[in-house]
Amino acid sequence: MAPSSSVGSDIFAILALLSISTTVILLLRYYLPLRTTPAYLLIPVFLALALPSSIVLLVPIDLASSSGTDTEGQRGIWLPDNVMLVAWRLAYWLTFCLTWFVLPLLGEYCDSGYREPKDRFIYSLRSNARYQLITLSLGTTGAIYFFWQNRNDDTTTKATTLKALVMAMAYAYGLILSIYLMGHGLVAIPRRLIRDATVSARLRRLQTHAPGIHDKLDEAIDDLAQVEAQILQLRQRKNAMPRDLQDWVEELYDTSNLPESRPTAISAPAPPPVVTERYMAELSRKVKRARHKRARFTGEWNHLVRQAARLQSLIDFPSSQRPKSANVRYHVQVHVFPALRIVAGVFLACASVGLIWSEVVHEKAPKLSLVGKSVVHHPSSSRGQIGFAGQMISAAWLLYMCAAALYSVTEVKVWGNRALVRRQTYAESACWYSLQVAKLTVPLSFNFITMIDPTISEGTTFFRFLGRLINLTPVIGNFSAYFPIVVLLPVFATLFNLYGKVKNIIGFGVIEDEHDEPGAGTWREGRILIERELQADGSQLNIASSSLLSSAEPSPRHSADLNRPSRLTNNNRASAARRAAARMPAEDEDTSDRAFFQDVGQRMRNTFDTVETPAWLRDIGEGIKKPKWMSGDNDDGGQGSGEGSNFFGKLFGGGGGGGGGSSSNGNIRL
Repeated sequence: MAPSSSVGSDIFAILALLSISTTVILLLRYYLPLRTTPAYLLIPVFLALALPSSIVLLVPIDLASSSGTDTEGQRGIWLPDNVMLVAWRLAYWLTFCLTWFVLPLLGEYCDSGYREPKDRFIYSLRSNARYQLITLSLGTTGAIYFFWQNRNDDTTTKATTLKALVMAMAYAYGLILSIYLMGHGLVAIPRRLIRDATVSARLRRLQTHAPGIHDKLDEAIDDLAQVEAQILQLRQRKNAMPRDLQDWVEELYDTSNLPESRPTAISAPAPPPVVTERYMAELSRKVKRARHKRARFTGEWNHLVRQAARLQSLIDFPSSQRPKSANVRYHVQVHVFPALRIVAGVFLACASVGLIWSEVVHEKAPKLSLVGKSVVHHPSSSRGQIGFAGQMISAAWLLYMCAAALYSVTEVKVWGNRALVRRQTYAESACWYSLQVAKLTVPLSFNFITMIDPTISEGTTFFRFLGRLINLTPVIGNFSAYFPIVVLLPVFATLFNLYGKVKNIIGFGVIEDEHDEPGAGTWREGRILIERELQADGSQLNIASSSLLSSAEPSPRHSADLNRPSRLTNNNRASAARRAAARMPAEDEDTSDRAFFQDVGQRMRNTFDTVETPAWLRDIGEGIKKPKWMSGDNDDGGQGSGEGSNFFGKLFGGGGGGGGGSSSNGNIRL
């Protein structure tokens, strides 16, 4: 019988690649402004995301293509061996070049403050010199070992040995990083789904994080204000600079949208007596980083406030007078979604246990690997040991491994100011995050196929292309086989909160545990900050309410607010944050007892402010005229009744309703 054709598989593979490309473009559109992003940045970042995503597609196809002895029957999606080899070569070497050469240089190029492309490229080379020197030193050491180990091997040429060196060193470095990050994510993802299942738990987590994000936002605003103050100082003395530096200063001034006169309360370092091009480049880089930092924490704060308002509206829904048509949406969000989160958390926890078990036993007892058992459905079939169902399961396993590693990247706190911001992601951050995706995918993909039965995994094109060269020397071969057992270290460290214990000992932590039990005053302080932000921006309350009632009570007045993130923009965020900071207590440390009494005072003040004064008390107040020595300069006889109407409010820190007296913001005056 003539072998069947792979036309159907070819069409499926092409459609899958188009779907991956479309998804990556939509992802880039979410984090980057596509129209203003230059092509030299957009194309490498797109390839760094699309190629690793295609590897997740290639691994299941490779398993099905090489596991059968013929092409009859249901074999799943398969491709000829020569097509698979070309696909692996393109995907691997393009990813390799992007990871080790293109993206590091491009990130520093985008971060440079120089104006001319030549100067920016030279700056990028200098910044990467130390990184490349370390890589070259390690490569030289590895080359000596590789050539000495294969000195008597006549079947291996020097070119093959050199290629094996490059691929093995890159794989070893990526495997160390990916195993550690994956181990943390295998515990953190299910735990977060289960712990944050209920609405109240999610709201408490947001309130716990609110003080830290608010402090970082204030710090970012202050940093940007200091840098802008330096720009103003330079503009005042620009006449003493060369013509090109004057244009540079004016360009910084125009892009900053600074006023002609600015208050001098902000202390900024004075510019040097002689302003050089290097100083201007460093200042330009500081401006870009400060803007990114402010945009980052502005977005985080706005998102946190919106989510907190929505969750609070869900909690307050039963006690409010709402239409019955909104009950369905309420029950879905309060009962159905939490149940689904718990089910998903338990399912992913079981998947994490299966992955950890397979990592530990796959080298000594491959038959006991749960990953291999779930993928190979026809172990004795001659027409294909891995069918379409096995391909889908293998893709799900690999996708979960990559998701766990990339989830941990967002929690590690040693990456500096890098973050993904909607439509405002810094160019250097985009390069760095895409570099991590490209760096982690290949080691995790090869580690995945080693958890399958060797009779199947060693027959794949991927193993013949990469695994054969990795196993060329005993050291790298044993490292690839036994190092994945180290996944137990980050698993236990995350499971038993060893990061928090290390943080308590040395004063700082590497990975932030979202569920450390904070002080009693932390979440209360966060709740106060969120309430003040909502009071300053009443549209948030309307957004939260309309999210439950949009289908029942359309509100034309606030229909435009549903599509915008917040009333606060980058320009007026500084003033609003400073007003919120000014309303905070002056003490640096806010203990739990003080936060408790402050909360009680605020609630009692709100209660008594709404109490109407009895008529007999108003008559008494109108009949008694206040002496002049008790009145202010602007008091008249009509103010006596006004102050009496707010008598109870003043007892608990309230001010006069129209009097100009200072308010204590709910603090009990002792």
